[in-house]
Amino acid sequence: MKELDYTKMGMRIRQVRKAKGWSQEELAKKCGISMSFLGHIERGTRIMSLETFVSLCRALDVDAGGLLWGEVNQVSDAVLDLWNPHTAAGVPKSDSYSMYVKIMKSVAEIMNEA
Repeated sequence: MKELDYTKMGMRIRQVRKAKGWSQEELAKKCGISMSFLGHIERGTRIMSLETFVSLCRALDVDAGGLLWGEVNQVSDAVLDLWNPHTAAGVPKSDSYSMYVKIMKSVAEIMNEA
């Protein structure tokens, strides 16, 4: 099983952010985190929660695998909708927790196969 390299993941986040022309402050605001914490994430000195990781993926418009393993791709609207815990009307989806659990189980299965 591959081990995550948080320093490389942080460098990929920084690379995508800079390619978009955004400052750390801009990306941090979009993700609801402090600029200081984003700096730690980009340096690989702090580990983020899954919620923060998802926020970064959505804000940067990249897939999770790209940030985790190095192949940064644009995310389709259908995939982004999977991560959205609310319906278009802003009403929470009742099954969002179970959806996250299914996604994480799928990721774990894929990682175990590698």
